[in-house]
Amino acid sequence: MELTVNGKPESHPDALTVEQLLTTLDLAGKPCAVEVNKQLIRKPNHNAHTLADGDTVEIVTFVGGG
Repeated sequence: MELTVNGKPESHPDALTVEQLLTTLDLAGKPCAVEVNKQLIRKPNHNAHTLADGDTVEIVTFVGGG
């Protein structure tokens, strides 16, 4: 399966949910916002939203500071 993640092409052998993708990127459990094909995927839906071949995924992580 071919995805574009934050502007970079990625290849994955199997279909993934948003939650599984975040796990492969070491972002599981970290605060972030995920958009698939310009549509926000809310955190409660990360485990149910299955990515499709050709999807464009944008992930924004939050960084605290002061």
